[in-house]
Amino acid sequence: MSEKFYATEPAALTLPGADLLVGAVDGHVHACPHINHRSIDVLQAVQQAADAGMRAIGLMDNFANSSGMAALANRHLGHLGVETFGGLIMEPAAGGIDADNVRIALKLGFGAPGDGARFISLPTHHTRHTARLENRAESYVAECLAIPESGALPEPLPEIMDLVAEADVVLNTGHLSAVEALRVVEEASARGVSRILVPSSHFDGETVRDLTGKGAHVEFSFFFVTHATQTGLTHVDAARNTVPPVSATQMAALIAAAPGDKVVVSGDCGVFLLPPPVEGLREFLLLLESCGVPRADLRRMVQDTPAALFRIGQ
Repeated sequence: MSEKFYATEPAALTLPGADLLVGAVDGHVHACPHINHRSIDVLQAVQQAADAGMRAIGLMDNFANSSGMAALANRHLGHLGVETFGGLIMEPAAGGIDADNVRIALKLGFGAPGDGARFISLPTHHTRHTARLENRAESYVAECLAIPESGALPEPLPEIMDLVAEADVVLNTGHLSAVEALRVVEEASARGVSRILVPSSHFDGETVRDLTGKGAHVEFSFFFVTHATQTGLTHVDAARNTVPPVSATQMAALIAAAPGDKVVVSGDCGVFLLPPPVEGLREFLLLLESCGVPRADLRRMVQDTPAALFRIGQ
C-alpha cells in the first residue's frame, strides 16, 4: 500500500471539497513524534499536502520545538512546493514557559530563509482552565498556568511577548479561558505583538467578537467536532483525559460571529483516531459548508488569512 494518502492522478481532484485544499494552509498538524500513535509522520504529511495542492503546513508538538523538524522537511522536500513551518508550545515537556527556550526556538534551523519558529504558544494542556476541563487532580491544576484578571502577568510572559513582537511571529494564546485569553490579547497588543491567534472552539459568540475586536485572529479546529473527543488521550502521564466536544453548528455560529478576515480554520489532525491531516481538513471544510459557512469564506479562512498570519512565502 502506498504511503501517499492522495493519488497523484487527476481523479483525486474529484473528491468533494478537494478544490478547497488547493492553496490551503493548515497551521495545526500533529505529525511529529508523540507518546500516542500518530496517523502520519512529518515527511508523509508534506507529501500528502503536496499531492492535494496545498501551500503550507504548520507542525504542532506538545513535546518539542517543531521548528527544527520543519527546517529539515523544507531542506529535503521543499521542491514539492509545500512550505513547512514550526514553533514552540511552551508545555513542560518542551521546556516550559522560558524566555531562553523561546530565543532558541526563534533561531532553530539551518539558516535558510523562513527557518525558526513562526509561532510561540502558551501551554495547551498545562493551563488551569484546560486541566479543570480535563478533570485533573487539584495538585496537577495548581502547577498549571493561570492568568490573573488584573495586575502583573506571571514571569517571564512579558519578556516572551517582547521577543515575539521583535521577531514578528504569531503568539498563540494556548488553551485559556475566555477571560484569560482576552487579558493576554490586551497585554500582548500593548507590548507590540501584532500577530495573535486564539484557539476559540469552546468560547461563545460575544468572546469571539471581543477577541477579534481587539485585533486577534480566532482559530477553529476539526478535532473538537470529532469522535476523538470521546476517548481519553494521554498527553503527559498515564491518565486518559478528555475535553468537551463542540457541535459543527455551534462552531459555524462562532465563525459567523467574527469578521471573515480574522478567522483561521485548521485540522488539528494527526492523532490515530482521525483521518490523516489532509483528509481531515477536507472533511472539516465540507462539514462547515454544510452548516452554512459560505465557500468563499472558507477559502479565505484556509488560504489567504493563515498565509498572511504565518508569513507564508515571505
